[in-house]
Amino acid sequence: MVSETKLVEVSEKDLQFRVAREAFVSEQILFDEYEKIFDRCWLYVGHVSEFRKPGDFVTRTIARRNLLVTMGMDSRINAFFNTCPHRGATVCRDRSGNSKNFQCFYHGWVFGCDGNLKSQPGKDRYCEDFIASGAGNLVPVPKFDIYAGFCFISFNAEVEPLPDYLAGAKEYLDLVSKYSESGMAISSGTQEYAIRANWKLLVENSVDGYHAVSTHATYLDYLKNTNGSLSSTKLEGTSYDLGNGHAVLEYTAPWGRPIASWVPLWGEEGKKEIDGIYARLVELHGEEMAARMAHKNRNLLIFPNLVINDIMAITVRTFYPQAPNYMLINGWSLAPNEESDWAKKFRLSNFLEFLGPGGFATPDDVEALESCQNGFNNYRLVPWSDISKGMGKESTSYDDELQMRAFWTRWNQYISESSPSKSKVHQILPETAA
Repeated sequence: MVSETKLVEVSEKDLQFRVAREAFVSEQILFDEYEKIFDRCWLYVGHVSEFRKPGDFVTRTIARRNLLVTMGMDSRINAFFNTCPHRGATVCRDRSGNSKNFQCFYHGWVFGCDGNLKSQPGKDRYCEDFIASGAGNLVPVPKFDIYAGFCFISFNAEVEPLPDYLAGAKEYLDLVSKYSESGMAISSGTQEYAIRANWKLLVENSVDGYHAVSTHATYLDYLKNTNGSLSSTKLEGTSYDLGNGHAVLEYTAPWGRPIASWVPLWGEEGKKEIDGIYARLVELHGEEMAARMAHKNRNLLIFPNLVINDIMAITVRTFYPQAPNYMLINGWSLAPNEESDWAKKFRLSNFLEFLGPGGFATPDDVEALESCQNGFNNYRLVPWSDISKGMGKESTSYDDELQMRAFWTRWNQYISESSPSKSKVHQILPETAA
């Protein structure tokens, strides 16, 4: 049972913001999160670049639900529950591809890429208008929408419009989408891994500038040693509460950015390439916006669990809890459609060097989060985590904790509402990491 203690405690007088560590270990709270947050919010499901021609599809598991996302013959993107309306079997068992039809392997029902039932063995044993009635069609997800190329779904038919939900995060999605005249695209391949920690620890970590200097000291030293002319590895910037639980860090950093900040390690060929990209940004967006695009880094959190790291490479990341102390993470790399071979090489190198499974950052962060989770075994005697850094200050810094307070305030609003049902809590078994 969840205790009667408040899960988030705020004192403006004492400039203190605390989160109960029970929120990271309770099975009941995890059940409430699925029911009150993941079942009600907009959730990222894919990017328009994954659907270039009719029949293109991906399958995704979103908040424990298997989905099939397709481009229909009318070039519209649709999201369906990936379960046969006949007896429940998974209809499409491939991760991605192109197909005009999807056949359920169990009884052979065939569906078009628009979700409509096209044929079924023994159809003469059904009522004459069974197919025409639509009763056998794949069931669409209640809500689907696209913003700046990012595709979202919601299981809540009454969810607010996506642009309203995104609030101030729209500015940052717009910014990413404008890096390229020809559009941005998800690179092939998915980074998948698991962390034995509560999912909200990765929320905090993803917009936590405070830990960079200590946790990732090896990477910063590496940059200083390899980039030659760098005299400092200092990070400087600001954090912002974007509304509705969304938040962002925006800051300068010593690493290179394929869009479009050169470092000596990339040589003269790289300088010529980066100068060309930057000049085009200036032409398209003006000097001020181009400088912001090229020289500022952004860690964007879209509530509850979408993170877009626009740093030394652009990554799109989601993560879902399987148990209070276990989550699965999926990550993708995003790049301009017209990217040159040189830019692709250094972007992927940057991506793997810092965020790859054997990179400088990911192993450090995994160890840190699992260490926190182990520490939460003492939550009854050490019950609170402090997230007060920066409270009461006139301005915010990238290493303050305003952005985490934005998330936790919104999280607490959802969790504190009356439950829409009285379902009993059930065990969510962890899956094997891919």
